[in-house]
Amino acid sequence: KNNSQHIQTRGTSSQGCWYNNMPDSTPSVSLPTRMVISSFAGMGAAIFCHPLDVLRVQIQVGGGKAGIVDAAKTIFRENGPKGMYAGIGAAFLRQWTYGSCRMGIYSTLLKSQAPKDGSPIPFSKKMLFGSISGGIGAFVGTPSELALVRITGDNKLPPEQRRAYTGVVDCVQRIAREEGVPALWRGATVTVLRAMALASSALAVTSETKEQLFQRGIVSDINSLPCLFMSTTVASVFANFASLPFDVVKSRLQNMAIVDGKPAYTGMLDCAAQSLAREGPLVFWKGFTPAFIKLAPYTTISLVLVDKLTFAITGTSAM
Repeated sequence: KNNSQHIQTRGTSSQGCWYNNMPDSTPSVSLPTRMVISSFAGMGAAIFCHPLDVLRVQIQVGGGKAGIVDAAKTIFRENGPKGMYAGIGAAFLRQWTYGSCRMGIYSTLLKSQAPKDGSPIPFSKKMLFGSISGGIGAFVGTPSELALVRITGDNKLPPEQRRAYTGVVDCVQRIAREEGVPALWRGATVTVLRAMALASSALAVTSETKEQLFQRGIVSDINSLPCLFMSTTVASVFANFASLPFDVVKSRLQNMAIVDGKPAYTGMLDCAAQSLAREGPLVFWKGFTPAFIKLAPYTTISLVLVDKLTFAITGTSAM
């Protein structure tokens, strides 16, 4: 009994970092504060991981079977090394919208909904919290996501169809002016669905895996980098399989050319159907390798930064 009680206490109090749901006497951190901290943490992670996002978009919006090496060669040939950071401004804007909501809302929900007795939050609730935070963040962040896809995928279009955006502000302004303000939310449905699948998988599975690794004695410190790396790697596999089909459709919808006033796709289902007919079912997992390679370090870096920034600013753990 004592051993069982000890294990439960370890599991619940150990959700440390920004998954700690153990009620305590430390002052709570407000949602706006969490969102600002999450934004800076996301920007820090984006600096390291953005080149992989550029490769992912290049692979997904292009036809054929080009892989990560071919995509990298194309970028370097046409734009040089700076091409790997095309759209970094849009990536930063995305962290201030989507990233801040996803991490900020999720961690706030975990803290506010924690059982008073300190018992673990059920995995189903973690999935729900991830879906809610991811969905809200995705809707708010769709314009920045659209700008990111447009800028990073522009060189995959035929020369006569390229937009040659000078930056994220130019991209957003031109889309609103030339295609109408509603166009900034083109692909919003699939973007929200993708974010819900990604956030519910990545955040909830990371949280649950950390807890299980600690409870089973596989790791002695739940806040250690090895524990976080193993957890985010497991979560990244699930998150990629769940979200990549939505990601491929989203990238193609947002990057499609408008020829003679007619879009290449009429919507999410038409895009999926055309892609399936042309390239087969595996098209929905194009870009899996760069997406996976990016997601694991991105999640690890962003979580560590969230935790350290929260402690430095508030004197408390991130959750």
